[in-house]
Amino acid sequence: MKNNKDFFYMNKALAQAKVALKKNEVPVGAVIVNKEGVIIARAHNLIEKTQCHSAHAEARAIQRACKKIKNWRLLDCTLYVTLEPCLMCLGLIQLSRIARVVYGAPSTLFGPSAWANLQPPSFAKQLTIEAGVKKEESIELLKLFFSDKRKKRKACREIESRIHRKN
Repeated sequence: MKNNKDFFYMNKALAQAKVALKKNEVPVGAVIVNKEGVIIARAHNLIEKTQCHSAHAEARAIQRACKKIKNWRLLDCTLYVTLEPCLMCLGLIQLSRIARVVYGAPSTLFGPSAWANLQPPSFAKQLTIEAGVKKEESIELLKLFFSDKRKKRKACREIESRIHRKN
């Protein structure tokens, strides 16, 4: 159930997404909060910098949280993330024993909502998922990023076209 705490922590995740945007990364941010309401990890996408798909905001936040509490089990923790976790991250969330995920924008390409028939394995712990918290803000950051990418690609194509016409 959405509450004021969800909006507060999602704003923290959005701040991380803005850091990613400034670094020319897909603007996804994540924070992990323990049962006392303390943020134990913050992260943003670093796929371009690391040149590795595993550098998703969720995966990096989970690594940081585990290191901080010195335990791979993130029991009773909540993950706040601006984009619906992909299947890779969802598996990591399950393995980490995170109790709850709150996300902003749906991922129509890679998120579980895009895979209507997806069933979690029988051994998987019941995971509470809250969708759509700060959805509009999350979507707006993604639109801004991809719009800028398309403009840059178009400009590059126009320059290449001019070069070819001169030759």
